[in-house]
Amino acid sequence: MAGGIGGRFWPVSSQECPKQFLDVLGCGKTLIQLTVDRFKELVPPENIWIVTSADYKKLIEEQLPEIPQENVLYEPCRRNTAPCICYVSWKIKKRNPRANVIVAPSDHIITDVKTFREGIAECMAFSAETDAIVTFGIRPSYPETGYGYIKADLSFSSSRQKNIFRVDSFKEKPTKEVAKEYVSQNNYYWNSGIFIWSVSTIVNAFRVYCPEISHIFEDIYSYYDTPQEQGMINQVFPQCESISIDYAIMEKAEEIFVYPSDFGWSDLGTWSSLRRMSRQDEYGNARIGENIDLYDTYNCIIHATQQKKVVVQGLDGYLVVEKDGTLLICKLSEEQRIKLFH
Repeated sequence: MAGGIGGRFWPVSSQECPKQFLDVLGCGKTLIQLTVDRFKELVPPENIWIVTSADYKKLIEEQLPEIPQENVLYEPCRRNTAPCICYVSWKIKKRNPRANVIVAPSDHIITDVKTFREGIAECMAFSAETDAIVTFGIRPSYPETGYGYIKADLSFSSSRQKNIFRVDSFKEKPTKEVAKEYVSQNNYYWNSGIFIWSVSTIVNAFRVYCPEISHIFEDIYSYYDTPQEQGMINQVFPQCESISIDYAIMEKAEEIFVYPSDFGWSDLGTWSSLRRMSRQDEYGNARIGENIDLYDTYNCIIHATQQKKVVVQGLDGYLVVEKDGTLLICKLSEEQRIKLFH
């Protein structure tokens, strides 16, 4: 899934080039390239699908030339994750009704790729043999209020896979106090938004729990893989309710399981989360760029990759970002106000 606008990483990101198409880590690869790389040992390029906006067509072609163009699906408008997933599920079903599917956002960071791949393999073996929906739950390392949580029933593991447990309930983004309570217990996990299921399972789930959206994409089944497909999608996609897969399916379905995980995950929704996932010096500073000097500076993130000399002195808990002549200096504790600046 690669259709988000990524506005929280301004001024590095923009609506024309959101964060999934940027090298925000300064590692030489964009987030979507890193996402595709994680799956290359598990999934051949011809089985990788990208769902994105038509506005990003050129970026996809430039950054992911190995993905067949017919596997890139273009949404005419934003309608959250449920319509996106329903559309690609019907497409995959037409090509292979026995397919096993992994759904992953394009802008997440995963540092322990080996452990991630091992978990994917276990979950795919499980979903191939059952009608289950499996989601990755991330063991929380601190009381994050920006993530939803999954409450697992650790007394009930699958008979086929001892590392997979039934989901008791999904929890909305909590307050700080509630998040602290979740972290103090051993059966609450961050909701990663990464799902594994068979294509028949998810299509049937849409038919049962979200029939309005299911009908929209089922009714144009005969147009898939024809020259008329994009025109039909442009016509019907705006009719879909804007709703997340969590609300549409996950909170209603019965056969929902969680795979507790710890593979260095972040959804990279804020500059603070990027700082946590980046290498820090002994004073808690993360530097992304080759020409950055810090003095008497603590707990900051400085992002400056355009060959300009950046010198920072006397800051604690700040964000400093430079891009194309725009300079942002902001308290990390106030970064939710960034959207007001542009």
